[in-house]
Amino acid sequence: MQTSGVYIQVPFCQTKCTYCNFHTGVVAAASFTPYVQAVCREIRNHSSLLEASGISWPADLTVDSVYVGGGTPSLLHPGLLSELLQAIRDSFSSRFTEVTLEADPETVEPEKAAGWAGSGINRISLGVQSFVDDELKAAGRMHRAADIYKALPILRGLGFTNISFDLIAGLPKQTEASWRCSLEELIALSPEHVSVYIMEIDEGSRLGLEVLQRGSRYSARDLPSEESMADFYELAQRELKCAGYEQYEISNWAKPSFTAKHNLKYWRREPYLGFGAGAHSFSGTQRWANVHDAAAYVVAISGGKNAVESVDSVTRKLALEEELFLGLRQLAGIDLRRIERQYGVDLEEKLFRLTSNGMVEREGNMLRLSPDKLSVSNEIIVALLR
Repeated sequence: MQTSGVYIQVPFCQTKCTYCNFHTGVVAAASFTPYVQAVCREIRNHSSLLEASGISWPADLTVDSVYVGGGTPSLLHPGLLSELLQAIRDSFSSRFTEVTLEADPETVEPEKAAGWAGSGINRISLGVQSFVDDELKAAGRMHRAADIYKALPILRGLGFTNISFDLIAGLPKQTEASWRCSLEELIALSPEHVSVYIMEIDEGSRLGLEVLQRGSRYSARDLPSEESMADFYELAQRELKCAGYEQYEISNWAKPSFTAKHNLKYWRREPYLGFGAGAHSFSGTQRWANVHDAAAYVVAISGGKNAVESVDSVTRKLALEEELFLGLRQLAGIDLRRIERQYGVDLEEKLFRLTSNGMVEREGNMLRLSPDKLSVSNEIIVALLR
């Protein structure tokens, strides 16, 4: 049975975090229902809308994973989330094994969480980011550490047995001691899954732009150095391993049998459909994206038009680059011989240089990044693609 995933984008937040470079916005709650209605309409009319954009999508795929991300989709009323999931059930052959909702800790309330469970959501990705209030304040987060300790018992009490925590290495005001504190608190709470992201500095966020302009707003001068961020990441590797978590992707750790099934589709280049403003999709031969502006998206879909902004064919060269880039993000690595046969390439010369300096490891046909080089993975992958 061939399977696919569905991603639903909810681009709404209570406030914009200083480090955020996503296309999200703060809007009135009155905008939530029209947006969800538009997404449901896009889901139900996906075949005709994709065909009108020249997109080919296999009709025989069964949806086995759903990821509702954002933004902060936990702001939506549970009834609206239920409508989204029902639209998927009505429009696809489905056999959900994993349905994830991204949630901020301060939005977790007993009645809402009960509604999530009742709608079929069985995995919560909690945007923890830090257990240190000074860091959360500096980053513009709404929640505090107390909200994390309040949210988890609510979720556990309602039967959620698959919970993921996010942490960010490199927040303003973060030190080795405070980072260690966040790791210790996370491990004590024992979520099934952990994601650790290294702070990105780019002009797409207020904080990033301030850093690039050498300003002082948003605690820009209180950022740890890049070397410290790498050290924090490596500390997380050690501590999480000691706590029984297995690292299976550059940014992700899980207890046995709790890897993120939906996200694995991205890294394995399996098909997935994205719905909502700014959502991306992949069929195997094409990638496409919807318009980012939520209001423009609603106008287009409500008017019976598609909201696709760009469509790109995946050339053989691009597919090879994706195989290497996405494959090497996974600690299991890539099957070198399969790739060489499938794409008619010889990678031996490049690999010799990388293996000789310890950047990658080779075991038979499998090629993987060296565990102690994951914090500089981008540089290694660029060298392999060059």
